[in-house]
Amino acid sequence: MPTSNSPTVATAVTAATARHSSAMDASDGGLSVDAGSPQRSVGLGRDGILSAPSSDGSDVNSPSLAGTIGAAPPSASSQAGLVTDANPLKRRNADASADYPRRRAMIACEVCRSRKSRCDGTKPKCKLCTELGATCIYREPGIKLDAGDKMILERLGHIENLLQMNLADAISSSSTQQQQQSPRRESSALSTLWPSIAAETSPFVSVVPASTIGTWSSTTNISTMPKVHTNAAMHLLQWPLICDLVTQPYDPQILLRLEMARESLPSLAQTPRIDLSNMAAYITAYFERVNVWYACVNPYTWHNLYGTALANGLREGPESCIVLLVLALGQAGLGGSISRLVPRCDPPGLSYFTAAWALLPAMMTSNSVLAAQCHLLAAVYLFYLVRPLEAWNLLCTTSTKLQLLLMVPDRVPSGQRELTERIYWNALLFESDLLAELDLPHSGIVQLEENVGLPCGFEGRDPTDSQQATTLDSTAAGRDDLWYFLAEIALRRLLNRVSQLLYARDAAASPASLGPIVAELDYQLTQWYDNLPAPLQFSFASVPLADRVQTVLRQRFFACRTIIYRPYILAVLDREQGREQAVMLEPAVRAACHHCLESAVRQLENVTANQDGHMPYLWQAALSFTSQALLVMGASMSPSLADILLSIVPSRAMLDQLMANVVAETARYAILAPSLSLAADIVRQAEARRREYLGG
Repeated sequence: MPTSNSPTVATAVTAATARHSSAMDASDGGLSVDAGSPQRSVGLGRDGILSAPSSDGSDVNSPSLAGTIGAAPPSASSQAGLVTDANPLKRRNADASADYPRRRAMIACEVCRSRKSRCDGTKPKCKLCTELGATCIYREPGIKLDAGDKMILERLGHIENLLQMNLADAISSSSTQQQQQSPRRESSALSTLWPSIAAETSPFVSVVPASTIGTWSSTTNISTMPKVHTNAAMHLLQWPLICDLVTQPYDPQILLRLEMARESLPSLAQTPRIDLSNMAAYITAYFERVNVWYACVNPYTWHNLYGTALANGLREGPESCIVLLVLALGQAGLGGSISRLVPRCDPPGLSYFTAAWALLPAMMTSNSVLAAQCHLLAAVYLFYLVRPLEAWNLLCTTSTKLQLLLMVPDRVPSGQRELTERIYWNALLFESDLLAELDLPHSGIVQLEENVGLPCGFEGRDPTDSQQATTLDSTAAGRDDLWYFLAEIALRRLLNRVSQLLYARDAAASPASLGPIVAELDYQLTQWYDNLPAPLQFSFASVPLADRVQTVLRQRFFACRTIIYRPYILAVLDREQGREQAVMLEPAVRAACHHCLESAVRQLENVTANQDGHMPYLWQAALSFTSQALLVMGASMSPSLADILLSIVPSRAMLDQLMANVVAETARYAILAPSLSLAADIVRQAEARRREYLGG
């Protein structure tokens, strides 16, 4: 649950709405936010809205008014009481006017409507519904709303949804905490780093109905990826101006179709030849270069696991599979980024991975924690090979095993609970990254998020006992560094909240409704950075960083900040359609556009730094660069945004060089995956058309 220094989105939205009851100015003069209050006072409840008075102060539902609408005025003879039989029709009309006032048409209930039967209008149940024993429902009378009313109702409905989601989330977290009988210890460093995340996530408890496994049931958790969103890179090709940068329209699902049509790895059907001479070096490389990203192999029990695998000749059992995958990833870590390797050569670690692949069928039918670990490590190596869809298939198997294990806490041995949690968070992070770009089915693993604790150290190692810690560290295969892993969990949850609140189907769209939500999300991102431990805090200066973990976190920070403010860019481009001159931007909108473009430029300035995160982040980062490049290109062509962009990049020549660097870097990724090949083609083509558009 949120703490005092990390207010919830709903609280911020409510407070900001009270301070700024704003509406978007639709005048031709420009795009602005009007801070004025509505002229009419309408009750916020449904009854208050439906019973709103008409503009002239009369009540359209009053019997007196209803009785006079459409009634003819009495004739002179009727007023004098001299009605004769010469014209009986006239007499009947006069009598009807006097004795039978005109009534409103009766509203039929839903049952009578569906059966096309005459409804007697009796409430609470009409005669037919009483005879049938059916539920009698009458439609509420309609009301005509003007544009201002519709804007108010739309905004109130969105805020109400936010409040309901956050309230349900808080109640769920509270009830879970009340069920705890023996709370598990939490890392003091974790509660200091991200108190809101630590409070939201309860210790290791699982109460999941079997009927919900593999289904999308997490409707109240805004820290998960929505099923439908517009955050993917391909959606930018539908934006104004940006759509003119490509020669043909692209379906947002084109990347998924390309990956589905991709051939499988040919070497997996061959018998591998394993080099046993460098195993020690690859194991060391894994714990020094790879495990920092995933923290999913226990360095304190590694020697026991390694001994079991050697005893089995690396030919059977989950221990052998894990060791082979660690060797594959260790050799890959020594080889550097796969984008810098010689084409058409086997990538480092492929022989070990092929040997492990032969053992995976036996792991497929096992439901142990180690079997889940095998599938996760295999997915990690497939991400290294830039094969996202194959990795997703293995992650789905991992997810199924985890859901089965976590349904009942007793199914997980106490010594493997920490490992289970780490496997879970890795699977969730990978799935969220994939769902951000590809329209894939949700595995259902997200429904366990509120019931799985955050990593806090493997069992048997007490960080407060310095003597014990020193002894274990001296015999361990490597360090158990959790800082990056915890930082990535917190940032990924924030990115998911951004997708839920700004890019989901019912997300805010106008600058007036964006303001409080964007302000809260930016505040949470700032809090995330401010609470990073000193070794992970990075500089915002436009210079390369020596530490690779800081480099990856900085790139992720700028990517997150860009998509937080990106809806403002779309609002400006929409406003400019059909105009050749710039539109006037309200200061808050202009500042938001500046934040977005500045973050995009800062990320693109360090485009080659993506190599530092080549293990966990190459495919995702390549598509992120594509998004930011298209965004900057569109802004450079916009009359309203070009001057903002040139206040960040000092000259057009420097902007052209920046785009040239992005084109060159994405071209290096083209050979790695068909999805990245298309992204590279789009960036190259878009940059050429941008220069042609600007006359350069």
